[in-house]
Amino acid sequence: MSASSEELLKKPVLLADGRYSVTTQKLGSGAFGDIYLGYNLQTNEEVAVKIENRNSLNPQLSFEARLLKYLTTNKPEGFPRLFYTSEEKDYITMVIERLGDNLENLFEKCNRKFSLKTTLMIADQSLKRVEFLHSKNFIHRDIKPDNFLIGLGKKFQSIYLIDFGLSKKFQDSNGIHISYKENKQLTGTARYASINNHLGIEQSRRDDLESLGYVLIYFARGGQLPWQGLKANTKSEKYSKILEKKASTTLKSLCENIPVEFCTYLTYVKSLKFEEKPDYAYLRKIFYTLFQKEGYILDYQFDWVKMQQQDASSTGGGSSGLNGVVVSQPQKLNTSTGQQQPKTTTATDKIINLDCQ
Repeated sequence: MSASSEELLKKPVLLADGRYSVTTQKLGSGAFGDIYLGYNLQTNEEVAVKIENRNSLNPQLSFEARLLKYLTTNKPEGFPRLFYTSEEKDYITMVIERLGDNLENLFEKCNRKFSLKTTLMIADQSLKRVEFLHSKNFIHRDIKPDNFLIGLGKKFQSIYLIDFGLSKKFQDSNGIHISYKENKQLTGTARYASINNHLGIEQSRRDDLESLGYVLIYFARGGQLPWQGLKANTKSEKYSKILEKKASTTLKSLCENIPVEFCTYLTYVKSLKFEEKPDYAYLRKIFYTLFQKEGYILDYQFDWVKMQQQDASSTGGGSSGLNGVVVSQPQKLNTSTGQQQPKTTTATDKIINLDCQ
């Protein structure tokens, strides 16, 4: 907890002329600022309140609030609603929609094992979120399991993308892309950072997608990536060791004992040029085809939903979904984006698949 938020929460806090209250129950921490449980005192609805010390080295919450307001103008799925934001003398606050656990916590609750079906359903939704963010001309720059949260109540089937404190505009409204640069500091989380990010190259859309690939492979491999747990005396040394291991690990060995589609995805993403627009529909199609091949149906039976249902059944609580919501009827994965059509297999695809065999 930052000094200012600690001081702020020593007494009851009301925001927006008494509409919202803030408790001392900490829900988590973002790239910048801490997040606390709050309440809408008019509806008794739970909210999340993010608080940042204005005197911090690089205050970002004002930027994040503006970006979130911009992103959620038309209430897209998978992005938390922004209710209120304020800037005081010593701190900045942002009141947003209360969400559930993040994927890292859910992974732990599932004994660090996600089924292939759950991983593929995560892949489909997370790709949609990243594509939407990119369609608004921003990249995230810190894609990791902790920044994907599930919805609550009737939104239990939705996966949300959060924490935009490190996000950056990569092109303007006229489609002019930012310039290629080198000698940049690593931004984001080293475990999931792209190799180009490690090398100090300016990030673009390809880097978010490479990070997402590492997240999905992390789940598919039971929470173990080859560059985890490396010993080092300093952060700089650790980053260097992670880069060395990441760069020397072939995609074939990284994706050993998991479906080849994960390798196909990562090979395509790593082939993208700095300014190149990714074919998101193609990437979703890779995982959708595997989903179909395995005979899965889209019933939103994530592993954590099934675990909660089993717990409820064992205590006589019935078999409802998260927070008492009955699981919806099975559906088919919809790979259409309304903008691009999934491409058919090409010679490039065959080359990519050869790299993974």
